[in-house]
Amino acid sequence: MRFGITFFPTVGPEHKSAADYYDEAVALAVLADELGYQHVKTVEHYFFAYGGYSPDPVPLLTAIARSTSRIRVATGAVIPAFNHPVQLAARLAVLDNLSRGRLDVGFGRAFLPDEFAAFEVPLDESRARFEEGVRAVELLWSQQDVQWDGTFHRFGPVTLLPRPFQQPHPPVFVAAATSPASAEAAGRAGRGLQGVPAISGRQGFQDILAAYRKGWVDGGRQAGQEQIQISFALFLHEDGEEARRLGRYDEETYSERIAEATRAWGKARSADYPGYERLEEAGKLLHFDRRLKENQILAGDPQEVTAQLEEIVDWYGDDVTLSFTVHSGNLPAEVSERTLRLFAERVAPAFSERGQR
Repeated sequence: MRFGITFFPTVGPEHKSAADYYDEAVALAVLADELGYQHVKTVEHYFFAYGGYSPDPVPLLTAIARSTSRIRVATGAVIPAFNHPVQLAARLAVLDNLSRGRLDVGFGRAFLPDEFAAFEVPLDESRARFEEGVRAVELLWSQQDVQWDGTFHRFGPVTLLPRPFQQPHPPVFVAAATSPASAEAAGRAGRGLQGVPAISGRQGFQDILAAYRKGWVDGGRQAGQEQIQISFALFLHEDGEEARRLGRYDEETYSERIAEATRAWGKARSADYPGYERLEEAGKLLHFDRRLKENQILAGDPQEVTAQLEEIVDWYGDDVTLSFTVHSGNLPAEVSERTLRLFAERVAPAFSERGQR
């Protein structure tokens, strides 16, 4: 197995400055590189404390790439609907070169109505813009004299500069939160999968994984070579009760932040997002102890977290890469540093026979 980390800020300037958050994130990424973690990933969100300190993953990942030597940098995810494909392909190609080929690119659809309104993009165009944007970026990376005549963008013939460092292009992942059909399409296209079991639940995520793996094989690829990243919040301490105290505080803050960011679903409706109107109540539905019991959150001492991971491996397989959300900004950076060290020293070795960290 392999393990990485995710930065998903849920903090605003009233609690921590952006400059301090970025400094802490880079320092934690350097530590993760030294400890042997496989990747560091961050998001694209706007306006709210829920993710708003990461409106563009590329600058922060560039700083991390230039401060490290081995760890991969990953977007989790960039949003084609909010970006022109030429600009998105070019920014990511620069990062791929600056990292000397350590970039993984996750693409997502986004889901917050206020973000779509700000970019003047209808929610009902989300899926179509996602599919067109990913195809256009992949084409710009891999071919020259690209002529694009799509529904939302038209350009060319153009040849992108710089060319990606990785050929034909960086590994591409698709973020799939609830849809087995989207996961199956990603597998059939030979793309990786980024998932969050806390969103879909155990059975829902097992269905997503089964669909993805089926699509991968149906696309003519060998089973067992899929690329799957799964994200969990992680709180680790020598004292399990202290880990849970810290985790409960951080997750309660997360609940407040997502409630604020999803409030617009009280009025918004879209065929591209069936059932998302229930997200208006998202903050009220997140219960730390229940989510911990269901292994949607990892929290405890090293022995307790090891036991949780053993169950997760049984559920989802040992061919996945686990990505731990460790630095929301609401807890001191020292808490995240201790978590990274404890996991690397006292949890990861139990899984060493299953593969590299």
